[in-house]
Amino acid sequence: MAVFDVRQGTSPVILGFPHTGTDVPPPIWERLNDNGRVLADTDWHIHELYEGLLPEATTVRATFHRYVIDANRDPEGVSLYPGQNTTGLVPETDFDGVPIWKEGQGPKDADIAARLRNFHAPYHAALAAEINRVKAIHGVAVLYDCHSIRSHIPFLFEGKLPDLNIGTDSGKTCAPAIERAAANIASQAEGYTHILNGRFKGGWTTRHYGRPEIGVHAIQMELAQSTHLATEAPPFALDSGKAKRLRHHLSAILEQIEAIALGRRDHT
Repeated sequence: MAVFDVRQGTSPVILGFPHTGTDVPPPIWERLNDNGRVLADTDWHIHELYEGLLPEATTVRATFHRYVIDANRDPEGVSLYPGQNTTGLVPETDFDGVPIWKEGQGPKDADIAARLRNFHAPYHAALAAEINRVKAIHGVAVLYDCHSIRSHIPFLFEGKLPDLNIGTDSGKTCAPAIERAAANIASQAEGYTHILNGRFKGGWTTRHYGRPEIGVHAIQMELAQSTHLATEAPPFALDSGKAKRLRHHLSAILEQIEAIALGRRDHT
């Protein structure tokens, strides 16, 4: 199977989708238990939610599920949030801390090495190639990494997650103007809560590629799934009314980021 899908555009903005894929190769599927086969920790419908919002944006989407290997984790397995509950490069459990593999069928070192080679590395090679391509055109590239997660997950965080969670690794991964634009628009989105660099400060993708000093900026948007799903449980259906309302604000964020990128040449 193709492990990623790329749609090239002419904008300096690239949309990354590391967690919308649901493909699981049969040999790996056979090792998942019933809980794992629900694929609950998918970023459900996120690539559909962003479809057409910035028509000339490049998109890079992983087609494989994060239970195969997590495309937004450090390939060395280093935790993004030391001291906090999280899931690993190849998860052992779901976001509730419940095992996803049949007894004795969890990933071994050889499995992880093979999945790094066959899934993780090709996705990031494609993403890096698109960053280089658009930077060659514009002198700047902005990676906007698209995510979602259930609004209540006690294993990972207390209480209800804000609706719009912007991550820039505390301002390290993009120019202040980009961070500020996203946060300002989110703060003015009536009926939505937001936070900048809260529980989610940007995953490995954002932290790895975000190098504003050389004109490569990265920002992550983690959406609470209550903002666009009919229910945060199977069948994880998209709510068209919620989606339409949210798309208006996401469009404004993307358009403003693109305008900043097109108007900047000093990358500071």
